[in-house]
Amino acid sequence: MSGARRSARRWPRIVARQLAIALAIGGAALAAAIAFGGPGEPQPMASVNQPFRAMDLSGLPAPSRFEARDGAALAYRAYAPAGGAPRGSVVLVHGSSASSLSMRALARAFADAGFAAYAPDLRGHGDSGTRGQIAYIGQLEDDLDDFLRRVAPPAPATLVGFSAGGGFAIRFAGSERQDRFAGYLFLSPFISQDAPTYRRGAGGWVEVGVPRIVALTVLDRLGVRALHGLPVTRFALDEQARALLTPSYSFALATNFRPQADYRANLRAIRQPARLIAGSADEAFVAQAFETVVRDAGQAIPVQLLPQVGHAGLILQPPALAAAVAAVTAMQPPDARRAP
Repeated sequence: MSGARRSARRWPRIVARQLAIALAIGGAALAAAIAFGGPGEPQPMASVNQPFRAMDLSGLPAPSRFEARDGAALAYRAYAPAGGAPRGSVVLVHGSSASSLSMRALARAFADAGFAAYAPDLRGHGDSGTRGQIAYIGQLEDDLDDFLRRVAPPAPATLVGFSAGGGFAIRFAGSERQDRFAGYLFLSPFISQDAPTYRRGAGGWVEVGVPRIVALTVLDRLGVRALHGLPVTRFALDEQARALLTPSYSFALATNFRPQADYRANLRAIRQPARLIAGSADEAFVAQAFETVVRDAGQAIPVQLLPQVGHAGLILQPPALAAAVAAVTAMQPPDARRAP
């Protein structure tokens, strides 16, 4: 047998061996990233933990429940509008780690202005399911759709999302279900770690297990989802807050509670009326870059920056609450606008 023939026969075996070695190395790297690449423990962030402790919770509505499609009873708080018949409704989505309690001041401001206001505990938060966990990516959208069908907020309904909740509102606003709301208000929304609004770790609020996220993303694209419950983010909570809030997110929850990975396409797909408000002193995101993000996505969504307002202040300080009410009112049809 000639040397050329022997070489030709050996070649597939050599390729198979090298491929096996490469797969073994890649598998070992993925395993190491999953096992050791999780999030660290951030130092407590006072600018987020402390402001909510002074929040007035008097007259806080008791939690109500609605049944999601999987049979789970998920919690929300309903605020009746002042003046009788509502001028419409708002559904308020809290930020990362939080619950409906954090939206109390904003909900009260909308109710005082004549809106029916609803503040759900999104699944994985507060009294809705296991904290930090959801069953699959996309479950939050299904839950919100179930909420709308079961509770039926008065029309016109507006989705208002704050911080990570604002990112989720962008996700929903650019989806095929966006017509379920008449309008959208994004309050200092998380956009993406690749966006110009990003500060590392949201200014110290979150530690992200990047190696684990990358490895689980690779497996997800291969159809492997058994490890979606592993934690990939931890929040800068102090001991008092840790007992009440959600200290970490699983891969599934962290992936779902934000815009789509292609955030520009997500923003570009929004057809409903929308507005964005942020504080000029926001310590979690680069507020001055929100307008650039919107413009680069080819959108004409109005962006308003409130002077001397920080991240948490956007849902706590009276001028910010008034700006949110005014923004939603401006998006309403003329026949729905009235003085409260």
